[in-house]
Amino acid sequence: YLWNQPVATLKENSSEVVQPFLMGCGTKEPKITQLCLAAIQRLMSHEVVSEAAAGNIINMLWQLMENGLEELKLLQTVLVLLTTNTVVHDEVLSKAIVLCFRLHFTKDNITNNTAAATVRQVVTVVFERMVAEDERFKGIVEQPPPVQGNTNRRSVSTLRPSAKDAYMLFQDLCQLVNADAPYWLVGMTEMTRTFGLELLESVLNDFPGVFLQHQEFSFLLKERVCPLVIKLFSPNIKFRQGSSSAASPAPVEKPYFPICMRLLRVVSVLIKHFYSLLVTECEIFLSLLVKFLDGEKPQWLRAVAVESVHRLCVQPHLLRSFCQSYDMKQHSTKVFRDIVNALGSFIQSLFIVPNAGNTAAVSAPAAQGGPGTGGVSGNLTTQAAFEYRGTWIPLMTVSVQGSAKATYLEMLDKVEPPSIPEGYAMSVAFSALLDLVRGITSMIERELAMEEEAAAEFREAHPDKEWQLQPGENGQGVEGDKEEDKQMICVSISGAHLVWEEMVSACWCGLLAALSLLLDASTDETATENILKAELTMASLCGRLGLVTPRDAFITAICKASLPPHYTLTALSSNTANLSSKAYSIQGQSVQIISPSSESHQQVVAVGQPLTAQPQGTVVLTAKNIQCMRTLLNLAHCHGAVLGTSWQLVLATLQHLVWILGLKPGVGGALKPGRAVEGPSTVLTTAVMTDLPVISNILSRLFESSQYLDDVSLHHLINALCSLSLEAMEMAYGNNKEPSLFAVAKLLETGLVNMDRIEILWRPLTGHLLEVCQHPNSRMREWGAEALTALIKAGLAYKHDPPLAQNQRLQLLLLNPLKELSNVLHADIRQKQLESVLQILQSQGDSLGPGWPLVLGVIGAIRNDQGESLIRTAFQCLQLVVTDFLPTMPCTCLQIVVDVAGSFGLQNQELNISLTSIGLLWNISDYFFQRGEAITQELGREEEALQKQAQEKGETLNRPFHPAPPFDCLWLCLYAKLGELCVDPRPAVRKSAGQTLFSTIAAHGTLLQQPTWHIVIWKVLFHLLDCVRTSSTTADKEKIESGGGNILIHHSRDTAEKQWAETWVLTLAGVARIFNTRRYLLQQLGDFFEAWEVLLNHIQSAALSKNNEVSLAALKSFQEILQIVTPVKDSDKAGDAFAAMGVPPVLIDPLSASGPGRPLVRSDSLVERLTRYNGAELQAPPPGEESALEDSALWWSAWNTWYRTGTDSTRPPSGPTEKLSFIPSQPFLTALIQIFPALYQHIKANFSMEDLKKLGVILHGAVSVPISSDASPFILPSYTEAVLTSLQEAVLTSLDVLQKAICVGPENLQVMYPAIFEQLLLFVEFSCKPPQYGRMETKHVANAKYNQAEWVALNYVPFAERSLEVMVDLYHKTACHKAVINEKVLQNIIKTLRMPLGLKYACPSESTWKLAVSSLLKVLSIGLPVARQHASSGKFDTMWPELANAFEDFLFTKSTPPDNLSIQEFQKNEAIDVEVVQLISTEILPFANFIPKDFVGQIMAMLNRGSIHSQSPSFTEAEIDVRMREEFSKVCFETLLQFSFSNKVSTPQEGYISRMALSVLLKRSQDVLRRYVEDERLSGRCPLPRQQVTEIIFVLKAISTLMDSLKKTQPENVDGNTWAQVIALYPTLVECITCSSSEVSSALKEALGPFKDFMQPPVSRVQNGES
Repeated sequence: YLWNQPVATLKENSSEVVQPFLMGCGTKEPKITQLCLAAIQRLMSHEVVSEAAAGNIINMLWQLMENGLEELKLLQTVLVLLTTNTVVHDEVLSKAIVLCFRLHFTKDNITNNTAAATVRQVVTVVFERMVAEDERFKGIVEQPPPVQGNTNRRSVSTLRPSAKDAYMLFQDLCQLVNADAPYWLVGMTEMTRTFGLELLESVLNDFPGVFLQHQEFSFLLKERVCPLVIKLFSPNIKFRQGSSSAASPAPVEKPYFPICMRLLRVVSVLIKHFYSLLVTECEIFLSLLVKFLDGEKPQWLRAVAVESVHRLCVQPHLLRSFCQSYDMKQHSTKVFRDIVNALGSFIQSLFIVPNAGNTAAVSAPAAQGGPGTGGVSGNLTTQAAFEYRGTWIPLMTVSVQGSAKATYLEMLDKVEPPSIPEGYAMSVAFSALLDLVRGITSMIERELAMEEEAAAEFREAHPDKEWQLQPGENGQGVEGDKEEDKQMICVSISGAHLVWEEMVSACWCGLLAALSLLLDASTDETATENILKAELTMASLCGRLGLVTPRDAFITAICKASLPPHYTLTALSSNTANLSSKAYSIQGQSVQIISPSSESHQQVVAVGQPLTAQPQGTVVLTAKNIQCMRTLLNLAHCHGAVLGTSWQLVLATLQHLVWILGLKPGVGGALKPGRAVEGPSTVLTTAVMTDLPVISNILSRLFESSQYLDDVSLHHLINALCSLSLEAMEMAYGNNKEPSLFAVAKLLETGLVNMDRIEILWRPLTGHLLEVCQHPNSRMREWGAEALTALIKAGLAYKHDPPLAQNQRLQLLLLNPLKELSNVLHADIRQKQLESVLQILQSQGDSLGPGWPLVLGVIGAIRNDQGESLIRTAFQCLQLVVTDFLPTMPCTCLQIVVDVAGSFGLQNQELNISLTSIGLLWNISDYFFQRGEAITQELGREEEALQKQAQEKGETLNRPFHPAPPFDCLWLCLYAKLGELCVDPRPAVRKSAGQTLFSTIAAHGTLLQQPTWHIVIWKVLFHLLDCVRTSSTTADKEKIESGGGNILIHHSRDTAEKQWAETWVLTLAGVARIFNTRRYLLQQLGDFFEAWEVLLNHIQSAALSKNNEVSLAALKSFQEILQIVTPVKDSDKAGDAFAAMGVPPVLIDPLSASGPGRPLVRSDSLVERLTRYNGAELQAPPPGEESALEDSALWWSAWNTWYRTGTDSTRPPSGPTEKLSFIPSQPFLTALIQIFPALYQHIKANFSMEDLKKLGVILHGAVSVPISSDASPFILPSYTEAVLTSLQEAVLTSLDVLQKAICVGPENLQVMYPAIFEQLLLFVEFSCKPPQYGRMETKHVANAKYNQAEWVALNYVPFAERSLEVMVDLYHKTACHKAVINEKVLQNIIKTLRMPLGLKYACPSESTWKLAVSSLLKVLSIGLPVARQHASSGKFDTMWPELANAFEDFLFTKSTPPDNLSIQEFQKNEAIDVEVVQLISTEILPFANFIPKDFVGQIMAMLNRGSIHSQSPSFTEAEIDVRMREEFSKVCFETLLQFSFSNKVSTPQEGYISRMALSVLLKRSQDVLRRYVEDERLSGRCPLPRQQVTEIIFVLKAISTLMDSLKKTQPENVDGNTWAQVIALYPTLVECITCSSSEVSSALKEALGPFKDFMQPPVSRVQNGES
């Protein structure tokens, strides 16, 4: 017997089976009824109840219900019946449901509640059956009939049975809530709205699918539920709290908490599940909801409304839909915006309009830990709360984040509105806000991430295409991607951007207003953290979506919260102003951005100074400020990429905070806690002290993370830092307060971490830092420079890719700011710049390459106003360059090195540096010399490139000294620089530079090409000479006081003029030496002659300068260039020699000599022709006429120079000589004259009489120049020595050279002899008449006390005497020359000698007249024969009288011998006189017939005068015999007699002389004798004076001599007159016999004796002869 069988059978017969039990229930007997119901339930649970039986059961239960029996059992039975099977349908079902409802409204509480639960369950069962039914028919697609617009509610024919039941049930529930009669639930007696609403809500909430899948149900929702809800809401909408009922005409229905709360629950469900069906209706609901938050509504209403809003806020997708459906539609309410704004306003209203009993001051219950009840020992254990302007609102934990767990919406059992604890509404609203932000941002960010991923994949697949979102192109967003969902994402996202933007735009104002207020009011760290996090995420989201205004607004809020209250910060305030102008009154909801309140109960953690131009006391930082600051750091750190322009706000705020906290930048820009420099120092609590390192660390990390920003964001960051820095600079103007260095330090940090892409930020970065470097505030500048130089050094050291060596542009870019720093005037900046150059050189010197010009430019940008230390640092750099880096730099930079070194030479701050830099120039020249080949090649390549460029542009190549080859140009630049230094104002520099210049030219000049020499000579050397000459002639003659205390200046250098003189000397000598050593080379230049002329001109002007040192040196240079020997090479070696000099071999071919110019190679015969003179080798005229011509031209131009120099320097001054300007020195004159002999060798061929005259003038002038008294001891010999000065030697040498040349020269030269004689005779005259130098007073040297006379004349005697000797020699040689005869030289000689001869004892020197006599004798011994020979020509006629006068002047001188003359001396002098008489007797008288009569007569008269003694009366007795010149008289007499009776008399003329002489003698003897006799008689006894006695004795002796002569002579030779006169003497003699003197007597005896020979008897013949 199978179990199954009977069950089915039972079910068929169940009506019968059930029947007894039903009857049992009918008894209404409790026990029976209970048993029966239990049995029925058993049957049901076994599912053996048929549909009919079920109907019967229900009817029976209905009756029991109407009788009020076993109510709980009834409910149980119904429930079992409906849940165990599905047999109950339609009316039966409705009856069962009504039964439950009826039971719900009994008086019994338990029954009520049980019934309510049963109803709920039954309703659920009905709908569950429908869901199950739908499941069964899922696969079968039915064509739903079209639904007309106004479908009759009965048209449920399309529904399946269970669906139909559900539909009927739901429809009636709506009817019941609306207080209308139900259609299906027949028999309902009463119903409450609250219960109805609860049932509606549960159905809607539990079975949303039913309504969404079945149009009929959707229709119910629209047509029934929504209007119902709106209608029920009306009392709440109209109600205004506190409005009296009297005011309105009809009494307003008061809002009823249970209904209102349930309505809101329904609305929440509707919105949540059916939003898509009920768009318009939801708009109304949401608007209502917003209105319920209004401040005029009752507290409980607002509380439940807030809970409802919270429920919405946790559903971001729903919010998005609102936004799409309303806010983005044109004429729709901006629902989403309103919700957010309402929340904001709600929060504000809680603070602004506190309800009575809610103010913090009155009733903050102590139990809740109000603000007044601090915890034990002052720990802050205050409950979390918000406090604003006296309103204190505690904060409760209302729900877990992200879920809206409501409290009051769940109070379904309350009828009266509950009292709402303080702070509840605020806490819910707060959670709602946070959830809203969290939801929206995470949703949008998730979608953004998906978009980015898709974009990345697309780029990988199609690197060449641009990723774009094409809205609405059926999933074609990602090509070739098979994953459909990806495509869908793309499509949805493409439109999504707009939605996101709209959502953010709609909500940000309200959010910001609310969050700012809450942030300000928050006293709880966690709450603060949450608020900040919300603001942060919003800011970041806005940034990502590119919504600048909201982004900036949120950031501003965080920034403001970081700073102390009312802190003035322009960046922020301007931004807020911006926002307020955007007016936040939205849809009538006014949302004010409330300014932060000041009285906050916050823990103060720091006190510092505000960063403002004018200090305003101190400001206070609270823990909350620090918390905000960390959020700000976090924002910048994590979301830097989206900050864009708001970097400015962030950084400005951070800067201020850093300032207040007293953080100062350290190495590399990191901020470290440091002491505030002025004002009350920053006070930091220990709490914040521990935070500081963290903050400073985060700050650094923040800028380190800039390396992950994209280029655009990085630019925003840099721009922000720059403008911050500009503000800091503005503020630091005009005061020396500590500036804010935050921006500069952070620019440095940012630059350092972004080295790999430094190019993109370099220009703005360095451009700004350069401005900072020019700031007047020293600390600011210092940091600017620190940052800039650190960046440059880091940039150069960084391993770039490609390396810098290959990336020339980048390297120049990096170095450029270093160069720009040179324009900064502040010394500290330049110091920093130069120090960094030094470091760069030390670390990267080898790899600077193309950067060299910049670096050198920096080193060379020195100015004199910069001070020593700067120049010293720069110079260290230069020294390093020259010692280590010349080989590594491009050759094109060498010229810059030269310029820079030169500029250090020219700076006038530090003499040692100038001198050292000249040394560097020498080192550089050495380097050029050693590396010549390499440099030449490299420069050549460079030149070609430049040439090409220039041609392309059609310009000419422009570089200094252009035509010369580039390597030569390098040398020329070096020479030019040294040339500049040679005229520096400082003597030491000039000297050093001059020596270096000439040494380099001498040492390395061979490297230059021949044409370059042309530039060296004209542009460098002559230019230099010009400058030096100008400076020297204009130099100051003021005495320079000794330089700097302990430095003494030698007197030879104590004026600027003397110092310049030294320079002139050096320069001239140097140039002359170059002309000398490089003569070969220079003569090949076309314009050697012009150069020679210019050089001579310089020598001349130097020689004529009024400075002994210069003038003498000039002559030395003159000598040097005249003493040139052409270097003679053997012919075979010549080639090599020239090759070494860089002369092309073609020029060496001797044949080329035929052309103009001169042959290079001289024949060896030349050596023989070189004449040597004075040890100086001189250049003889070379072979070849042209050469000779050119050569002589050079020599003649030298002669002209010499002549001009000589003339000007020896010309005596005209006019009064008190202010005598300048007298040339002896050494100068000596040197000048010494040049002549050498010079003459080369010009003698054409040396004319004219030239000779010029020479004479100069020689004469030179000799006449006096010596200054202070120099005389060195030049003058002591007066007693007869020595010549070197000048006099030179003069005579010159004449000697001339006469020798004339002697060997051709005939035509000999006409010059007389001129030479003339010159010599002039000099001879000096012995008696020293020359005058102008009208200058000179003292004779013997009288010159060295200190009295300024000028001393020389002792000219030795010179004159030497000249005399020379002259005698010369005459000796040349007496017979025609010219000598014609020009009456002899006469001139005699005429000149007459002067010393006549002066005799009066001569300055005794030797003079003696020499004159001997010379005269020598000359006459040569000249008289010549004169006799030419007697007939008459050329000597005028000479004779001169000669006679000369004899006369000498023999009978007017001067008396000096008193101290000894007898021996006197006898010597007498012997000289005797010599002269002997000359007359041997050379003149014998030839009397060739001699003019008058002359002979004069001679005779002279002899006569000599022979008769004329004594001077001054002699003493003792000396008288000697002094009488007896010897002389005797000789005269003898000569006279000899000529009187000479038998050789050949002409009557001679006889005539004798006769005349005799008659004179005799006549005189007669006179003497007579006078003697006379005197003797008169004197009586007295003896006569001695001299008269002597005279008479002499006469007597003469008579005896005459007698002797007459005895010896042929009688016919004696004239008759003579006899007569002799005899006539006799009586007179006899008369003398009476004299008393024995001497006279003996002499008389001798005289009378010879008369016996004449005593003969008279003869007639004789008498006849007489008559």
